[in-house]
Amino acid sequence: MELETLLLSRIQFAANISFHILFPTITIALGWVLLFFKLRYNRTGEERWMEAYRFWVKIFALSFAMGVVSGITMSFQFGTNWPGFMEKVGNIAGPLLAYEIMTAFFLEAVFLGIMLFGFSRVPNWVHTLATFLVAFGTMMSAFWIIVLNSWMHTPQGFEMIDGVAHATDWSAIIFNPSMPYRFTHMVLASFLTVSFLIAGVSAFRWLIGGRTEGVRVAMKTAIIAAAVLIPIQILVGDFHGLNTKEYQPAKVAAMEGNWETGTGVPLILFAIPDEEARENRFEIGIPKLASFILTHDWNGEVQGLNDFVTEDGEVLHPRVSPVFWSFRVMVGTGLLMLLVSWTATYMILRRKRGIEGLPKPMLYGLVGMSFSGWLATLAGWYTTEIGRQPWLVHGVMTTKEAVADVPAPLVLSTLIAYLLVYAALLAAYIFVIFYLARKTARGESIGTSIAPSPASVPKAMPAE
Repeated sequence: MELETLLLSRIQFAANISFHILFPTITIALGWVLLFFKLRYNRTGEERWMEAYRFWVKIFALSFAMGVVSGITMSFQFGTNWPGFMEKVGNIAGPLLAYEIMTAFFLEAVFLGIMLFGFSRVPNWVHTLATFLVAFGTMMSAFWIIVLNSWMHTPQGFEMIDGVAHATDWSAIIFNPSMPYRFTHMVLASFLTVSFLIAGVSAFRWLIGGRTEGVRVAMKTAIIAAAVLIPIQILVGDFHGLNTKEYQPAKVAAMEGNWETGTGVPLILFAIPDEEARENRFEIGIPKLASFILTHDWNGEVQGLNDFVTEDGEVLHPRVSPVFWSFRVMVGTGLLMLLVSWTATYMILRRKRGIEGLPKPMLYGLVGMSFSGWLATLAGWYTTEIGRQPWLVHGVMTTKEAVADVPAPLVLSTLIAYLLVYAALLAAYIFVIFYLARKTARGESIGTSIAPSPASVPKAMPAE
């Protein structure tokens, strides 16, 4: 029964965080994209930038609301499902979560209303400042959450007294060894998610007749941003992998499906890991490439999973199949993003026709890639979090030690309720986005405007 409760509690938390992370992944970057639109409008006076702002600020508001609600629900589970976590490391986790509230939520709460409804009610500089502060608040929220999560992977700056963690160096806690890589990787993932969302929804609006200047400029900006950012993300991912190899080699071994420590290890493209036999079936790989990627040496040594089994048979590495496959989904989605964004950018620039240079198959492809950022982010998150097992705080506390002693049927009933509600909310969220896109394509109003209509805005001359 204890094991069943543990498994169900893990699935429930995974379901909650999987749903929640979808929306911060959008708001973290979309706030800065809105600031870019607003600054371009301020500089040029061109209504197309404000048209893009007016549409996407509504998506920001919708995403922000969904993120706040799902975040509150998720936080309850620290008490209901994982009381051991706060009992043992609450002296560190508690203040970090409080810093998020003080530095992020206050900014967002104060300035979000001005950002959404204040364009014609406050001076233009105040509205621009509000947009900046909301964007900054979402970034600070992500920063503190990534600090806590990174500390759980690479804990530093604390000491254990009577089985409870006490902080000894807050700078070491905040700037723990994996934090810079995780934070950068997450921020880039957010910008890529938003780039493909804007490109995909704009392509949808273009296909159904909404061929306005606002749609044109939003789509072009998003496509070029994605083309620039995806190679940077691949490079940061490489640095992140090297850091993980140093501090969590068992996770890297599971990602690579590598069972035996050796040199000149192949990069496995496809395999079916067999955890009972502790080997891969139907393995297809590229000789020595894993060693080169992980050590930058074709004959470098890479640890295998069998190094993480004790003499009495206790397994101290994560389940291999989920980590192995989620990593490949993340990488595969990233490579598809690279192909699509570079091809679309080439068509835009090479043909010198802007968005008109994109053929219909490419536009439909962009629509299909609208939520590809979600897929890559979730796959990466599963790789990271499942790969940490059996540890909750690496080397300090196992997941089993933190779980609540509650009946498994109770956990199962709430899990089912969560899944049903989240499925309905996710479907409604996606429906609303495309509903707004269809309405604007038909030239219909989509609610209270945050800015005057184009006819009422004086036409400023473009800046020199």
